[in-house]
Amino acid sequence: MGSSLKSANFLIESRLRDASRGCDRACYDLGVAYSTGTGGVVLDLIEAHKWFNLAAVAGNQCAQEARADIAEDMSAREIATAQRAARDMLQGMQRRAA
Repeated sequence: MGSSLKSANFLIESRLRDASRGCDRACYDLGVAYSTGTGGVVLDLIEAHKWFNLAAVAGNQCAQEARADIAEDMSAREIATAQRAARDMLQGMQRRAA
């Protein structure tokens, strides 16, 4: 594995760890990675929408705009799938915090 791939994996892992703790910036960064296919992840608009949604719920204005932008390229079913995934993640985070 090349060092750039290792650093990309580390970046994603650290962002996932921070996002699971409710960090809106980490959620936003993951949304960017998935919406552009950077940081060692494959382009995935459903996953990007989920992360932007989580960041937006936490009050991140940039995430709200990015979520709206990528939603234009998604079907209603894809958006519903992303929203369901975001809800599931939020519920899991709330259970861990309780």
